[in-house]
Amino acid sequence: MAQQNSPDPTTRVAVVGAGKWGANLVRNFATLPGATLTHICDLNPSTRARMAQTYPQSRVTEDLDTALRDPAVQAVVVAVDAPMHHAVAKAALKAGKHTYVEKPLALNTADAQQLTDLAVACGRKLMVGHLLEYHPAVNYIQQMLVSNQIGKPHYLYFQRVNLGVVRHSENAWWSLAPHDISVACYLFDTEPVSVSVSGQAYLQEGIADVVFANLKFADGRMAHIHVSWLDPHKVRKMTLVSSNKMVVFDDMEASEKIRVYDKGAQVQRGVESYAEAITLRTGDILIPKIPAGEPLRMECEHFIDCIRNDRTPRSDGLDGLRVVKVLEAGSVSLERNGEPVLLEPATQPAGSSS
Repeated sequence: MAQQNSPDPTTRVAVVGAGKWGANLVRNFATLPGATLTHICDLNPSTRARMAQTYPQSRVTEDLDTALRDPAVQAVVVAVDAPMHHAVAKAALKAGKHTYVEKPLALNTADAQQLTDLAVACGRKLMVGHLLEYHPAVNYIQQMLVSNQIGKPHYLYFQRVNLGVVRHSENAWWSLAPHDISVACYLFDTEPVSVSVSGQAYLQEGIADVVFANLKFADGRMAHIHVSWLDPHKVRKMTLVSSNKMVVFDDMEASEKIRVYDKGAQVQRGVESYAEAITLRTGDILIPKIPAGEPLRMECEHFIDCIRNDRTPRSDGLDGLRVVKVLEAGSVSLERNGEPVLLEPATQPAGSSS
């Protein structure tokens, strides 16, 4: 649904939740050429005082309804704690606001499905903060796959580990894995059919610090995810193995974030003997120049562009829903000591044209 004309040429935005990561969203929406940050909502008095001093042009309040009742506010950015994502996003959509929700979209599939359906019913954009889908390096890899530069993808594996930050209200699976699940679904352009998750709680009873997960896709592709906040190294790395080449994305590198390895293995069958031989191939290493830019900035720009030009967000409600489905199924598998859990295929909301 196209945005109604307004005397203000920019999109008027309210950010709900300005602590920690929310502060980064406030910073971006306050400086985007296409946006005007009208409201900053937060329950913490010290956060509100800091925001009021830094952004005097915006109304700082603890009352969410102040922003939701303002007809001039066109979009709401939800950056509160994850347990409140569903309630705040639901209120924003019902108030007729385009809504951006930090990951995960919700804490269960039913709530994520409700938000996705509600956005369609209200004719409003729903976007989820799957940050890495806007990372220039990830999109470089995605374009290599689309243009068949590296052959048929076989499998992915991710490492997202560090010593801290230790969460108390969610485990490492829910805190860290959404990033890698969203990238796997984005690069493979589909969702998995099963997930198997194993982990252990070493620091806090019942809250897994380290998790190993396997995602299987219908065509045989796989993704392996290792997340932990109890590890001696900070690692943010992804490896993609394809039929012709292999790609490593290391987000801890300052500049050379991607390396493309011209390596592979080819099975050859003898014409007369029908015997199979596997030939290994090792070629050059390409370090491409990746465009600079803050992924969060690009993500915020994308949200505003989708509102102003009536586009479907890359990380829309359906994208958020499929990640929540994997997270929820993974939680079941974790409770069952790694037993694989099947996922139901996604259904598109009635009335959706995306």
